[in-house]
Amino acid sequence: MTSSASSTDSSFPGDTVEVHLDTDALLDAAAARFVGVITAAQTAHGTASVVLTGGGTGIALLERVRRSPGDIDWSRLDVFWGDERFVPAGDPERNELQAREALLDHVPVDPARVHPVATSDSEYPDPVEAAAEYSATVHAHLAAHDGFDLHLLGMGGEGHINSLFPHTDAVREDHELVVAVTDSPKPPPVRVTLTLPAVRRARHVVLVVSGEGKAEAVAAALNGAQAVDIPAAGASGSESTTWLLDQGAAGAL
Repeated sequence: MTSSASSTDSSFPGDTVEVHLDTDALLDAAAARFVGVITAAQTAHGTASVVLTGGGTGIALLERVRRSPGDIDWSRLDVFWGDERFVPAGDPERNELQAREALLDHVPVDPARVHPVATSDSEYPDPVEAAAEYSATVHAHLAAHDGFDLHLLGMGGEGHINSLFPHTDAVREDHELVVAVTDSPKPPPVRVTLTLPAVRRARHVVLVVSGEGKAEAVAAALNGAQAVDIPAAGASGSESTTWLLDQGAAGAL
């Protein structure tokens, strides 16, 4: 039986930290947060926007949302990705493909409001060109809506978010919203990613992290590490920043 027991810690300035008993309870809480933020934004503004994350936890979260979508009006939701593996269309490594299989192919989204990164076999075969094209899409949305409503983030064991890895040019970027990564330490090496300035254009940032192997990076991020060392430390929303953790990921707090 899955328990949903959780605790909230407000001792970290600017961040809300929720610790859930296990990964199942964590995913339930994350799905509820997704639905709550999006429906509140649609009630307030008519539309909403979300930046999705990939990885096992990120895709499992989308499957939970598919099962319990609440009152989301999918036709009035703009969908973006925080990063993408720069591989051909149809490659199972694509975050877009995984998100479609988990959620987007099963709900009535408006195809014109789903904004994937170009594939490596598209009209933008150079990742720098693909990043520039995606940057134009992001800028156009932000100009019209003054921010994303929700940016979902997973985190790697070394503290990376999106494709922003420690001590790389991408995590040091302080101006561009989207950049190409050609030497990712985690395969595949070529990617397109939103940067920390783009993350900070979200009203609500939610980091969903599970597993003991990430506990040290979680603690470092919440205790004031520099973003160049622990990229997750640089993630913040203009209205809220929430860390949703299971007990393993919270083990070093």
